[in-house]
Amino acid sequence: QVQLVESGGGLVQAGGSLRLSCAASGSMSSIAAMGWYRQAPGKQRKLVASMYRGGKPTYAYSVKGRFTISRDNAKNTVYLQMNSLKPEDTAVYYCHIGGMGFSYWGQGTQVTVSS
Repeated sequence: QVQLVESGGGLVQAGGSLRLSCAASGSMSSIAAMGWYRQAPGKQRKLVASMYRGGKPTYAYSVKGRFTISRDNAKNTVYLQMNSLKPEDTAVYYCHIGGMGFSYWGQGTQVTVSS
């Protein structure tokens, strides 16, 4: 069974930074895609950033230049460095991993940005 453990969320003032981590463990083949999504209250879950193994990252327009996704394949871990945070970044952030025949979500971590 595969588990995703997220950490790093919290409360921060506008302009501040947070770093999210998501570590995958368990039996699985090579992870192709790793990414972060977020869901604000009353809204749909949306892609924030994603990265394929050996590929370039993709970002939502609203976070370009502020957020950076990275991955450590040896540790099956994906990170999201979030800088210059804005109140509109407030949401539950979910990590996602995918590969040949599998797709898993993390439990979500709350990020709250105060103005």
